[in-house]
Amino acid sequence: MARVELVMPKMGESIVEATILKWLKKPGDTVEVDEPVLEIATDKVDSEVPSPVAGTIAEILYKEEDVVEIGKVIAIIETEGESAATEASPAIAVTPPSNGHKKAAAPEPPVETPAPVKPAAAAGAAAARGSGGRFYSPLVRNIAKTEGISPDELDTIPGTGLNNRVTKADILQYLRQRTGRPATQPAAQPGTPAAAPQMPAASAAPAPNTFDGHVEIIEMDRMRKLISKHMSESWHTSPHVTSFIEVDVTDIVRWREKNKQAFQARYGEKITYTPIFIEAVVKAILDHPRINISVDGEKIILKKYINIGMATALPDGNLIVPVIKNADQLSLVGLTKQVNDLARRARTGQLKPDEIQDGTFSVTNVGTFGNVMGTPIIPQPQVAILALGAIRKKPAVLETTYGDVIAIRHMMFLSLSYDHRVVDGALGGTVLNTIKKYMEAFDPNRGI
Repeated sequence: MARVELVMPKMGESIVEATILKWLKKPGDTVEVDEPVLEIATDKVDSEVPSPVAGTIAEILYKEEDVVEIGKVIAIIETEGESAATEASPAIAVTPPSNGHKKAAAPEPPVETPAPVKPAAAAGAAAARGSGGRFYSPLVRNIAKTEGISPDELDTIPGTGLNNRVTKADILQYLRQRTGRPATQPAAQPGTPAAAPQMPAASAAPAPNTFDGHVEIIEMDRMRKLISKHMSESWHTSPHVTSFIEVDVTDIVRWREKNKQAFQARYGEKITYTPIFIEAVVKAILDHPRINISVDGEKIILKKYINIGMATALPDGNLIVPVIKNADQLSLVGLTKQVNDLARRARTGQLKPDEIQDGTFSVTNVGTFGNVMGTPIIPQPQVAILALGAIRKKPAVLETTYGDVIAIRHMMFLSLSYDHRVVDGALGGTVLNTIKKYMEAFDPNRGI
């Protein structure tokens, strides 16, 4: 029998781990090629991991709710064959971005098969839980040991991880708020009487919140916790600057009103303002490619492809950002089909992992909620995001051959948030003005 390793697949350039939600197979079960073996959760999407081969599940190496690093072996599948050598699962291979530009593939290091859990290891696993059965990762327990946090004190730290698990960020935040004792406790020297353990100051633990009967406590779901984490990290990573501009979109509004029924009859798709605005954004990026970058330490990564992320509100109130790949290669019809398809599948939970990664510039429509403008937070590792405000009828000054006149026009605000580490006000303002230029130059006599 040949043995094939099923590994935790790579789900995106910024994702380093995933949580096992549910095993769909158990040891001894048969599995076909591409048949789902387990469900996992990454930053934004729950996904199924298929089997790369047909065979029998021989071993399952991690439990449900375990957080596993990308590339780790999570199961062993036995297949028919005479070779006894363990084969690497093709799931570990990183799929190149579907943008038409190939990246040099770095050779993957061989993945070691974890040794079977021995009784001593099982005892160590049991020790990883507190007195109340709460699980603590080895890293958290090591930090607690170094900082002199007792098991009882560790049990009092609020956790933001899965099932209230204490994360590295949680324990470091607790240490920052902790007062009245040194950061580390010196080890006792041989022959020296051990000092009595120093109790934490009464003010060290955060004061418990007290509520009356007029409030409801709602636990964050997994996606909201991840959104909270990523938004906070982005705010601390990128110094945000936001520029604003007002745009006359009267010609776009009139064209859409005149052609929306014919457009749907011909292409079977409703045309909204979003693909029209994205078309203008793509043209501006082509004019100013330095906005289509990411930052890696002190290096600027200039992307030769344009992948537009479009923030989409979900029915449960959360947010997800599906990505239109190679937007510069799509016509208005192609953009419309992509926008409608991604938005529809986002709201029904049917997006694939690769459809929310590799974005190079994002757009969010705050006008959907009646807002005239917003200051959006940049999705890392991008350096800019455009907010589209509500379209409103307003009096505006028009320049004509007969002089200036005041007319009722359809106006909207655009706001561009950008990373001031690499995008200065000159570039950010110029990009925003270029988007305005293309939107106001829309041809009202354009065909469909």
